Amino acid sequence: MVTAGAGGCSQGTARPGRRMSHRLLIQEACLADGRSPALEVGVDLMIEDGRIAWLRPHGESDAGDAEVLDAGGATIVPALVDAHSHLTMPGGSHWIERGSDPPERLRDVARRNAARLVEAGILWARDVGSPAGPDGRAISLAVRSDMSQQQNSPYIRVAGTWIAKEGYLPMTIAVADGDGLRDAALVQLDAGADFVKIMLDPPDRSDRCPFTVDDVRLAVDAVHRRGRRITAHATILDGARVGAEAGVDSIEHGMELDDEIAATMHANNVALVSTLSVLASWATFARTTRIERFAGEEGKRKLAARREGAFAAIRAAYRAGVRIAAGSDFGGGSVRAGHLAWEVEQLVEAGLPPHEALAAVTWRAGELLDVEHAGRLQPGDPADLVLVHGDPLSDPRALWRVWTVFKGGQRIA
Repeated sequence: MVTAGAGGCSQGTARPGRRMSHRLLIQEACLADGRSPALEVGVDLMIEDGRIAWLRPHGESDAGDAEVLDAGGATIVPALVDAHSHLTMPGGSHWIERGSDPPERLRDVARRNAARLVEAGILWARDVGSPAGPDGRAISLAVRSDMSQQQNSPYIRVAGTWIAKEGYLPMTIAVADGDGLRDAALVQLDAGADFVKIMLDPPDRSDRCPFTVDDVRLAVDAVHRRGRRITAHATILDGARVGAEAGVDSIEHGMELDDEIAATMHANNVALVSTLSVLASWATFARTTRIERFAGEEGKRKLAARREGAFAAIRAAYRAGVRIAAGSDFGGGSVRAGHLAWEVEQLVEAGLPPHEALAAVTWRAGELLDVEHAGRLQPGDPADLVLVHGDPLSDPRALWRVWTVFKGGQRIA
């Protein structure tokens, strides 16, 4: 038996990038799994052959011939799930222009973003939109293929390329009506997308959804017949209404929900994927850019109102019993890869209980992936877990303080 404390690893103990021996005991840790509102103190976790063998109170079981990692009071959390991400995009205040960069450059961006995710303990990325390459296929599909062979990369699920009303953004697939939505959705699935994303915001920035409920339902039914899921970008109230009534699987952003729409979402089993940290990042641009819509007084006033509206939407969804997952929107917005902890902070500020905010980036987000073990810690699951310094249930900033990351029982960061 070889032991190692929180300050480092002694000879024979797991190091980043090295395959674990047969058994590893992480001892005297705390546990925050996003299910219990209370931190569990004094926990041992055994890893065998890359999977979680058991979790028990400290001292109940002997390590035997296992290697031992002394957690030193660190907290075990499930590997995090960023439920709204754009791996091939760099983010920042000019992210839209970067979508026209050459495909190989965007693949390089994806590799850098993936490295940042792993260092932050984010081992699942739900990519909800990527520009297409010259062959018409989303660049994220090639990225997924590349990273599926790499132990030090996150797991990826991709939506292919965004589908939107004509005139929305140059990098989207433009359609006119429900038939177009349905046909484009099936093309994305045929190309290899894991799920499909449609845009329910209009090109003219009005407050009216550019598609009808019947339009969207055509796409929903076609995708569901394939056994896949469909999600809808909706930052406006009418877009969320249309998506909820049509029965999409989730609403992305959902920054303008009311009680009626939230009730419809709950009735139709439509999840909400929050991206509050985007608005928080825009608030910082008031000081760090000269872009008028961020730095001007009118822009700052509108942003403050929009943030409060988005917070109110979270509260409405929670009251209605809507399943809430969360993402950072890195790449396709101003937030950078690896900053998912910021979203958890924002959810707590909006009024979500801390364990529900943690659930939004662990097991609830995993449900959106349709991967049973994603974001959870149960015996038999792959040992995908993170140790952080502090208690994320009393201070979500603890999620920024990642000590070490395990993927399939191998220490990769």
